[in-house]
Amino acid sequence: MKEKVARKREGFEGQRLIVLPKKIRTDFLTKDPITRQVYITDIGYYPKAKGHYMKRSAGIGQHIIIYCVEGSGWLEINRKRVDISPSQFITIPANTPHTYSANEDDPWTIYWIHFKGDLAAYIVDLILQHAKNYKPYLPYSDSRIKLFEDIYSNLERGYTADNLRYVNMIFYHFLSSLLYEDKFNFIKHTDEKDVIAATLDLMQQKIHTRITLNEFAEFANLSVSYFSTIFRERTGYAPVEYFNHLKVQKACQYLLLPDITIKEVAESLGMDDPYYFSRMFSKLMGVSPKEYRRRNRPEGM
Repeated sequence: MKEKVARKREGFEGQRLIVLPKKIRTDFLTKDPITRQVYITDIGYYPKAKGHYMKRSAGIGQHIIIYCVEGSGWLEINRKRVDISPSQFITIPANTPHTYSANEDDPWTIYWIHFKGDLAAYIVDLILQHAKNYKPYLPYSDSRIKLFEDIYSNLERGYTADNLRYVNMIFYHFLSSLLYEDKFNFIKHTDEKDVIAATLDLMQQKIHTRITLNEFAEFANLSVSYFSTIFRERTGYAPVEYFNHLKVQKACQYLLLPDITIKEVAESLGMDDPYYFSRMFSKLMGVSPKEYRRRNRPEGM
């Protein structure tokens, strides 16, 4: 007898996921002249996502792109069922009812992005004009995946104005690669290493611990006051405030896992006081950890 695969939305081994805080979206992305045109709200990668299933009876407020690189799945939209194979991507307009799932026997590996903006609907219409039954063919390209990785890795570094503009301008390039495959050309970027970049790397490495401002300054080999000044000039935030942004970003991933309590999420991020964690999370995300988890459960579960 065929084993029934449990349906779930998140929680796949090796998954990566970033959900931009509501405060970042409302305070910057929707107001900045560059980002308000098109901006990412969520981004992720699910490898061999067995049991992946999502049903949204009323759709959601963002447009969705899912790019399948391995395995297979399916999409139901506008009373059509569309089978998805490797090197195909699907585009789901905002507020459009849909259901999608990985196939049980050969679950897909996907890159996906949710996005909004003043021009987003127009770009989606262009993509759909080029598409056939919502699933245009798109040859695998290391250059395109590098664009995705560039976006993802920079979002992991936080939400400075320059960083948000940079990743969403790269996203324009990513979208153009979907529309104009024959014209797509990737230009490599090199990373500039400096003391602030090194500190940002340290924050990622130590995100599960507690680090004081003094320890950050000591790592940078600078006085606390000077380090704080140049860090704020570069990022727009105080060092500890920025570190907390990254912790909340990681917490969003953990809260989608069913077998971890909110207290355990807080402890895994170096916070012994779950109430402090909940207050910090609510301030940045606009909802409590408990409400965030409830809203992101698969429909019908």
